[in-house]
Amino acid sequence: MVKQIYLPFLLGLGGPIGTGNQYMPWIHITDLVNMFLFAIENDNVNGILNGVAPKPVTNKEFTKAFARALKRPAIIPVPSIVLNLIFNKERAKMMLEGQKVLPKRTEELGFQYQFSDIDSACKDIVK
Repeated sequence: MVKQIYLPFLLGLGGPIGTGNQYMPWIHITDLVNMFLFAIENDNVNGILNGVAPKPVTNKEFTKAFARALKRPAIIPVPSIVLNLIFNKERAKMMLEGQKVLPKRTEELGFQYQFSDIDSACKDIVK
């Protein structure tokens, strides 16, 4: 997703999707890879692990963090009608409604995140 929004945000054209109040599951790529390794290397891991960061954010919170990391404004919202035109209905619906997903089992099993908050993740991605 970051590849798709990087240029508009860098040009100062970023903004929240729809209202921006919908939850947006996210995870830093380093943590996702480490989660896979953790699951492979630990015999006590079985079943499904939610590959998401432990601190959920709304799209508006993500937008602000990403813009801060790039030192750019993010005030131009993406209207829902635009998403419906660009993406198929199901993908647009996912982006507009969001979902609050928590990594309860992942944390219970002892996985340690390098990037548990959106600010540190965004800063690392843009450097």
